[in-house]
Amino acid sequence: MLNKISELVSRSLLAFSAFLAFLLSFLVVADVVGRVVFNSPVKGTPEIVSMSIVIICFLQASYAIRSGGMLRVDAFLNALPFRARETMAAVGCVLGILFFAVIVYGGIDPLLHAWNSNEYEGEGALRVPSWPARAAVILGCGLAVLEYVLSGLIHIKAALGKTPPPEGAAL
Repeated sequence: MLNKISELVSRSLLAFSAFLAFLLSFLVVADVVGRVVFNSPVKGTPEIVSMSIVIICFLQASYAIRSGGMLRVDAFLNALPFRARETMAAVGCVLGILFFAVIVYGGIDPLLHAWNSNEYEGEGALRVPSWPARAAVILGCGLAVLEYVLSGLIHIKAALGKTPPPEGAAL
């Protein structure tokens, strides 16, 4: 059940991120055309783009882990026997859990500060609040931890010989 919910959430965030990137491309084109043709760029474009890129990247992390899209050295892993490969995959999942959990832990105070102090990026005509990007980092990393836990359990079961891992299971 948790696996299906996690898949639905990760796919939904992937779709949202793709839609946000699609909208962002129109903003950048409008900014360039406004700058070149009318000598008047769209105000706040650099701030919006920088915040949106952070949001896009971190909201896609859980899907990248679920789909097996994270980096790994296949040449090394393919040389190992099955159980050693699954053990290494489980160790990789534990390291992923630790990495993303540290980001979540370290990002909570800055998020609360950004929310409470109305922290903004940019000066002048358009000021973009920074809390949505900070919240996206925490949400994306929290979901990445969940994906690594689910994937790690699959690899531990496979290493113990209880079940074979599904094709394309993440490292």
